[in-house]
Amino acid sequence: MLLPGYGGASLAEVPRSLLAALGLREPNALALERADRVCLFLVDGLGAELLRAHPEAAPFLTSGMTARTLTAGFPATTVTSLCTLGTGLTPGEHGMVGLMLAVPGTGHLLNCLRWTHPDGLTVDPGEWQPATTVYQRAAAAGVEPVYVGPAQFQGTGLTRAVYRGVRYVPADSVDDRVARVHEALRERRPAYVTVYYGDLDAAGHMTGWGSEEWLRQLALVDDMARRLAEGLPPGSALYVTADHGMVNATEKIDAESVPELADGVALLGGEARARHVYAQPGAAGQVLDAWRETLRGKAWVVSRQEAVESGWFGPHVRDAWLSRIGDVVAVPHTDLAITAPARHRIEALFTGYHGSLTAAEQHVPLLEVRP
Repeated sequence: MLLPGYGGASLAEVPRSLLAALGLREPNALALERADRVCLFLVDGLGAELLRAHPEAAPFLTSGMTARTLTAGFPATTVTSLCTLGTGLTPGEHGMVGLMLAVPGTGHLLNCLRWTHPDGLTVDPGEWQPATTVYQRAAAAGVEPVYVGPAQFQGTGLTRAVYRGVRYVPADSVDDRVARVHEALRERRPAYVTVYYGDLDAAGHMTGWGSEEWLRQLALVDDMARRLAEGLPPGSALYVTADHGMVNATEKIDAESVPELADGVALLGGEARARHVYAQPGAAGQVLDAWRETLRGKAWVVSRQEAVESGWFGPHVRDAWLSRIGDVVAVPHTDLAITAPARHRIEALFTGYHGSLTAAEQHVPLLEVRP
């Protein structure tokens, strides 16, 4: 088991260290050097282990720049890591502790990525994630943060939860994103610009990391990073990081059709590599025992209390977020995916998955380029 290095070299240190590099009074745990303008290039799914395995597809990212390895945090998934990068807090502090989480008192799950929930249930992003973001702190200090990303994500629930305080600049093509980043960096000083690319993760899910399509996407990411670096104004710094890595599943278990995994379960949340299992009243112990026995040798299966006390979500979990964590948390350590095809058909068809505590999923790069 690879526990995230909270308080050390983790994603939670990145946003505060970037603000410190811009001269704001924030902790600089990563000891980043001073810069007048900072660009953070966030590549969805660019695991450090995955990048090191294919230097031929990413010559710019794997040669000649300052590089270090961080841990993503648990679970190693987009919603959790984006909130960590947006707040500088650990999952146990910001509360985005999984992809699909039980909304307390409703008997329903919230998909925190798509912000989907049953009709009649309203989840306010500002109440679900109430912490002040690093972007709000930057704006209060006189630095206007800019986020460059796909138009479809502007104004979504997740964006409102984790990117409050940014000026959102929609840009769909790579060319447009590179151009908008360079414009934003030149508009004012100091400047703090984040740009997002998600197609590498999408290719990994559908065809597997290391596949021909994934390698094509990695080459596109490498070229985009090179172009971003080439257009940096003097006194700037480009940082490249990711939200998680990935593994290719070689085995799948349908948790809905295996009686030992279905009995006593009220809601099956999380995702295939980081399951939050919410038990029916009085059944938590039975569910824990059944999942442990069924997944023995394939997954770490712990109670909510064990996950919290072991520091999976960070050194502290707010009391208000405890009920979002499953009564049972199941995390494969082999290349197993725990699927739910009846409710989540597309996810069950994936090749690549992430979320667990393995190095391939937890390790992400932090690469630095200066003109």
